[in-house]
Amino acid sequence: MTLTDVPVGPTPPSEVLRAAYTAFADVVRPLEDEESWRPTGCTGWAVRDLILHCVADCQRALVSLHTSAAGPADRDAVTYWRDWRPDPVGAANGRRWSRVCASMFLDFRQLRELYLETAAATVHAAEAAAQDRLVATQGHVLTAGDLMTTLAVEATIHHLDLVVDLPGVPEPAPVGLAAVRATLDGLLGRPVPVAWTDEHYARAATGRAPLTDAERRSLGADAERLPLFS
Repeated sequence: MTLTDVPVGPTPPSEVLRAAYTAFADVVRPLEDEESWRPTGCTGWAVRDLILHCVADCQRALVSLHTSAAGPADRDAVTYWRDWRPDPVGAANGRRWSRVCASMFLDFRQLRELYLETAAATVHAAEAAAQDRLVATQGHVLTAGDLMTTLAVEATIHHLDLVVDLPGVPEPAPVGLAAVRATLDGLLGRPVPVAWTDEHYARAATGRAPLTDAERRSLGADAERLPLFS
């Protein structure tokens, strides 16, 4: 048997997270103040607002990865997202909080560096963590590996949000997009029956792109279940 005959297993969650965060950081690193005010795919958020939100995700991850939890796990990388429910009031408050806090950075470079160093620390912590160790986040217990996958999924979707008015910047990591597709298929209960690219699937299934009539016909009753989360 040659090396090319050896079956390739799934990418470890820590590597998926590293790829997703690295791709996002590659967009953030060269940004300057002028670009930080450009719009994103998130309602009401400029680039700097979304970056601050992603700093908070990294901080939450660091706390979770350094805090063991008593079992059993009550969520995995797919069912974690089933708690999502539309909450217009909570969403509006969250948008306002991020916009105000991000605006307090008078020098965008400070926010940019805060994201880059916090994301790098999160990746380091993920690579040092045992994948099967139980951790807690947002009121649930799941394995560290499943937590890493949820973080990679969120970072990849927000990468698509980040670049809507930033032409020519790096695209999301392919393994991150694959994790998004696997998560969405898991929530849907089957592979999506529409020939969508990974990027369009991520946008359509999270409410970022409206469904066409043809897409609704292909999805059937499942069309009414979208967005699966946002």
